[in-house]
Formats: sequence, structure tokens, C-alpha cells
Amino acid sequence: MVEKLGLALGAVVVGVVGAVALFWLLNKACELLPRKWENRLKPYALILPAFAVIGIFLLYPAVETVMSSFRKGSYGRLGRWVGFDNYRHLFTDPDFINTLINNVLWIIVAPALIVAMGLGVAVLVDKLNARGEKIAKSIIFLPMAISMVGASTIWNLVFAWKPEGQPQIGLFNQIVVWFGGVPQTWLQIDTFRFNTFLLMMVYVWTQVGYSMVLLSSALKAVPEDTIEAGRIDGATEGKIFFRIILPQAWPTVITVFITVLIGVMKVFDIVYAMTNGNYTTNVLGNAFYGALFKAGDPGTASAIVVILIIAIIPVLIYQVRQFRIQEANS
Repeated sequence: MVEKLGLALGAVVVGVVGAVALFWLLNKACELLPRKWENRLKPYALILPAFAVIGIFLLYPAVETVMSSFRKGSYGRLGRWVGFDNYRHLFTDPDFINTLINNVLWIIVAPALIVAMGLGVAVLVDKLNARGEKIAKSIIFLPMAISMVGASTIWNLVFAWKPEGQPQIGLFNQIVVWFGGVPQTWLQIDTFRFNTFLLMMVYVWTQVGYSMVLLSSALKAVPEDTIEAGRIDGATEGKIFFRIILPQAWPTVITVFITVLIGVMKVFDIVYAMTNGNYTTNVLGNAFYGALFKAGDPGTASAIVVILIIAIIPVLIYQVRQFRIQEANS
């Protein structure tokens, strides 16, 4: 333990000293130039390390992934160029089409539920006294501190099934038995993709607290004068909320929605830990894992990642535009 702490401390010291030395050298190199060129080049020289890190750890892997998606390989080794064969194979595979449909359902349902529930909880909790508000927010936010795998383990117990006549350890099945019903294998019920919605329930449970905290701050930031003006004009509490409070908090609502949406598009842990993609519950993240680590097909796995990147890019562009609008209005 002491040895590991020593290595960690040494790495921190070396990193900090190395960064300071690097920027000192870059600054000194610029000072050796004529004053005119020093003033021009110094800003670029000082941001060069940041761009180098972005290029090495973000841009290069992205380009390499795109190139790999046009090649065929097996067990970690990329082979010949095959053009769009990997994409053609994916989009003609019924299982992958089912995976895309599941991802679309996740995108449509989960973020909307998280934002709506977070907003509703924020409104209700803010009406409590100071102590009650702190306690309620702490309890609701608590699942956010649990890893997705940990949350999946908890909910596996909630959905647990035992044959009829045996004691039920799953909460859902125990409730069913109390009402005289038959225990169900909940995560295997794929009618109308019911089990996919159950998996979404786990994700919603972990993220509502995050949504609540941010939206609560946005609601509290709404000027009281505008609310009082609405009340003086005779507006009901419902109209005040939807026509005065919510429009002013809308930028935060959009930000929370987009942040959750990006997380939903990359969801993997819950599906892998609870169903491993079986019973028509697969998603792109788990399909990538299966293609790369189980099937040993890096070309197909790269194609899945490229599809996911293409799907996320419009969301990122919209988010950047929203940030610029907020900065312009602030």
C-alpha cells in the first residue's frame, strides 16, 4: 500500500514538474525570437501541449477507428481493406437492426423521463423547509454515487425470480405473489420490448438526482419579481410555472437533456450486467463489446463505434450552439 502511494505521489510530482518545465522552456524559446515574432508565436506555443494531447489521445484514435472500420480482421488483428462490407453486414443483420431500434427507444424515452422527473422532484423538494430539502435531495441524489454495475446488481435483486411456490427474493415478484399472481422472469419479457423499458428504469433511477440538482438551481435562479408580477396579474400557479419559471430555466433544461442524451447513447454497463444483450435488449455499446472482445472482429467493432460517433455529432453541434446562445445572452 505504501509503495503504491509512493508511486502515485511520484507520478504527480513528476507530472507537475514536467509540465512547469515544458512551459518554461516554451516561454524561453519564444523570448529568444524578435519581439514581433515573440508576441505572435507565444500564445500558440503555450497552447501547443494541449493541442498535442488532444491530437494524440482524441483525434488520432478517432481517425484510426474510422480507418479500421473499412478493414476486416480477426482476434485483434486488422487485415485487408474491405470497403463498406462491415457496414453492409451490420445493416443487413436483423440483430443489429434490433439493436438500433433499442438505442432509438433509449434516446426517446430515457432522457425525457429523467428531465421530466428531475424537474417535478425539484419543484416539489424546493417547497420543503431548508432541512427537509437537504435531506430529500441527499436521498434522491444518492443513487448517482453508485456505479452502473452496482445499480444493476441492486435492480437484479428487485427483478429476481424464483419458481412458483418458493420464497421470492425479488421485490416485484413478491408483490405479484401477494396479489395472488404468478412470479415472472421480468428481464426475459420482450413483448413490446418490456424488458428494455425495465432496463431504462435502472438508468433513470441513477440519473434523476443529477437532473434534480441542476434544475433545482435553475428554478431558484428565476427572479422573484417576475413570479410576483404574474401573481399580481392573476395568473394561476400552473401558468406561472409553465409561462414564467420554465421559460427562464429552459437553457438549463436543454443542457441537462443533452448531457443525459449523450450518456444514454453510450449506455453499456446496465445492459451488460443485467441481460448481456439477450432477450432483444442489446444496445450499441454492448454490441461493440461483443464484436471486439467476444467475436474478435475489430473491423465490425470499429464500424459500430463510427455509427455511434455519427449519431452523437449532431447532438454535440446543437449543444455547442446552445452554449454560444447562452453566452451571447448573458
